[in-house]
Amino acid sequence: MKVKQVKINELQTNENNPRVIKDEKFKKLVQSIKEFPKMLDLRPVIVNSDMIILGGNMRHKACIEAGLKTIPVVIADDLTEKEQKEFIVKDNVGFGEWDWSILANDWDSESLKDWGLDVWQPEEEADYSVLDDLDLDNELDELRENNKRFVQIAVNTDDFEEISELLKKLRLEQVYLGTILLEALKDNV
Repeated sequence: MKVKQVKINELQTNENNPRVIKDEKFKKLVQSIKEFPKMLDLRPVIVNSDMIILGGNMRHKACIEAGLKTIPVVIADDLTEKEQKEFIVKDNVGFGEWDWSILANDWDSESLKDWGLDVWQPEEEADYSVLDDLDLDNELDELRENNKRFVQIAVNTDDFEEISELLKKLRLEQVYLGTILLEALKDNV
């Protein structure tokens, strides 16, 4: 395999990529690329022969944000469609686990945090404000009582906040997305 520099706008993001990176972690990735661009040469973006990204969608997005004009790629033109789909998932699976004692003893936690690793925080520094609006005990009790089942639905990252707010409003009115979805599916199938 040969690493090749291509214009960043020649690459196409893969709409079927199931992995996303949000907000603070994305900012850290952009900063990481700005501070250590050589890493891209060591871990280039993988594309198919049509220049559709198979591995590295978020790095590509971060490179655009960082202002790069070219990006290193490897063209995987010998993969079948099935192998491409398999690669997209397997490239994003973390098979290993961190050895936290080595990290704690041999690495500076601020550097690890800056590099994008979710590191330990003293309890007084932990931000639990995201849990403030949730009444988890009540929601779990309600789910147990009503014996509900779940379906996971993928949404565009840009739509997530708006969808979350609308779902909260529906829950307050005790209207469930499953009922709405079932009716819409019946009408369209």
